[in-house]
Amino acid sequence: MKLFHINNFKSIAVVCATAMLFLACADEYSKTGDELKKKLYPQWTAENYKLVYTEIPEVTLAEQIAETKKLVVLTGAISENFENLAFPYITFPKGLKIDYFDKEGNKSVILADYGIIYSGTDIIDLIGNVIIEMQDGKKLETPQLYYDRANKWIFTQEKFKFSDEKDGTLIHGMGMDFNEDFTILNAHKTGDGYKIIKDEIDD
Repeated sequence: MKLFHINNFKSIAVVCATAMLFLACADEYSKTGDELKKKLYPQWTAENYKLVYTEIPEVTLAEQIAETKKLVVLTGAISENFENLAFPYITFPKGLKIDYFDKEGNKSVILADYGIIYSGTDIIDLIGNVIIEMQDGKKLETPQLYYDRANKWIFTQEKFKFSDEKDGTLIHGMGMDFNEDFTILNAHKTGDGYKIIKDEIDD
């Protein structure tokens, strides 16, 4: 009887050890994918970030430089800088606001829930509830928008809603691109919409 009990305990011990080894290996295997992913950390984080793009006018005849002109003011509650990477960029995890000033100094505003500035290409990727409020009253709403600073062009491939309160226009569509002065607007594919046409009354 004693031999039976000893052999029985040995068998149980071998089964338990094998099971533990198997579970440990399975656990390590499941973690392998996460361990292979390289975790990225910003080289610095800033609060109340503000970046101002300016234009320096040419020297006058009197060899005096006039006051610099603000073109774009970019602000965000939090910014994370990853410009130490091979493909440098800055993120704005808590939203981004861009104030754009035209040649006459009129301001248009771009808002987004999330933003990325790709430093190498000077492209700004705006994501989530993107709204452009143009200086002349026009408004564009879309889930994602790209602002190409180098080529002074703005575009989206997503659904959009474009409205103009002044002339009573509302357009839904897919894809749009335009210049940063908002004087050239190209809708790629339009859907439903309307425009209010006022009747002229002859005296």
